[in-house]
Amino acid sequence: MRDEMAKFEKAGIQPFGVNPAGVASHANYVSKFRFNFPLLSDPDRAIARAYRALKDDGQGIQRSVYVVRRDGTIAFAQRGAPAVDDIVAPLS
Repeated sequence: MRDEMAKFEKAGIQPFGVNPAGVASHANYVSKFRFNFPLLSDPDRAIARAYRALKDDGQGIQRSVYVVRRDGTIAFAQRGAPAVDDIVAPLS
């Protein structure tokens, strides 16, 4: 995602990551990997549950990508790491 920001910006997408790690952990991760997008902390996994991103054990997080339109509707949803062109296509 970090290397594809121009495509996201062109499509009007503001990417961010969400996982249960704490804010301090996220700050270290952002610095280490030079992320140019925010990471949000979801310590109780409420967001992961809402977006069905929990693994079957209920604890682990399944990488998932969602594009949510400004009106709250979901334009794209896929587990795994889809290609950026697939992610932005619904908004192009």
